[in-house]
Amino acid sequence: MKTQNTAYWACQILGWGSYTAIGVAFATHEVGPTFSVLVGFALFYAYSIGLTHLLRREIKRRGWLAMPFRKSIPRLFGASILTGLIMAALVVAINTALDRRLSWDVQGTIALTSSVTTFTVGWTVLYVAITSTRTARDRHTAAAFQLRIALREAELRALEGQVNPHFLFNCLNTIRGMISENPAQAQDMVTRLANIFRYNLQQHNAHTAPLAQEIEVVSDYLALEAVRFEDRLRVSISIDPGASNAQVPAMLLQTLVENALKHGLSNLPDGGELWIRASVRNDELTLRVENTGVLAEVTQKTTRVGLKNARERLRLLYGDRASLSLTNGDGRVAATVLIPRTS
Repeated sequence: MKTQNTAYWACQILGWGSYTAIGVAFATHEVGPTFSVLVGFALFYAYSIGLTHLLRREIKRRGWLAMPFRKSIPRLFGASILTGLIMAALVVAINTALDRRLSWDVQGTIALTSSVTTFTVGWTVLYVAITSTRTARDRHTAAAFQLRIALREAELRALEGQVNPHFLFNCLNTIRGMISENPAQAQDMVTRLANIFRYNLQQHNAHTAPLAQEIEVVSDYLALEAVRFEDRLRVSISIDPGASNAQVPAMLLQTLVENALKHGLSNLPDGGELWIRASVRNDELTLRVENTGVLAEVTQKTTRVGLKNARERLRLLYGDRASLSLTNGDGRVAATVLIPRTS
């Protein structure tokens, strides 16, 4: 907006300055550089800018550019002609007051009026053309921006909507087998499974959630998986106090934990440990999920879908300010996510 105003005033100064300079040149050629000529044109330069600025303000205030052409054109031409007539009348009145010897004949008055009015109408046409072009460009840019946002939202929704069907089937089969053997535990599993899906549905309109909520739903998920793993799964969770309220992509932590169990601990006959850590340093959240195991080449290929999903969601939400890396060493595989505290 500041750039547009600067350009507008530059055009005003240069446009009316050029017109005034041409008038001064003709007048001094005819009658010489008299006091009345110089003062008259100096005043003309000032009120021509002022009156056309008032014309611009009325055009914007009355919304003439937003009207259909058949309604706006008569108004625009009428207002610009009226402005030109006022300016011509001021020229005659001021020059007559400055030099009583001047006399305006009909032909000279008509010529003056036609010149000033034509230039004012031209000013209006140029202003309307530039403003309309800029408005059309801004609308096109806004439409393109809205389209990009819509596509980004659709893509993000699609990524968020990906639910691991194997997890659901495994849970349902486990619950089915426990209904007769341990009804109380089967009921608890149904409750935890319902909590997970309820949370997933609640996050439909919110792409991020506090880490504390993510820990709660992951705890339900791990409780369900613990029934299948039995004593083969050992979990350790450590969350710094300052990290609990940090916003993270919804269900991202569960994706990382699922990945660790499916491609890590489930392949180990004796199971292993799962560590979940979170800390905040320099307005950046570090979220780390580690599991016992070794990242073999074949395992790395099988984990690409889940991690690619997670990386794409981070990109859509934070651009290049967030990252997800997978490392391997000392008998552990670690997925580390770095997320800025501010979006």
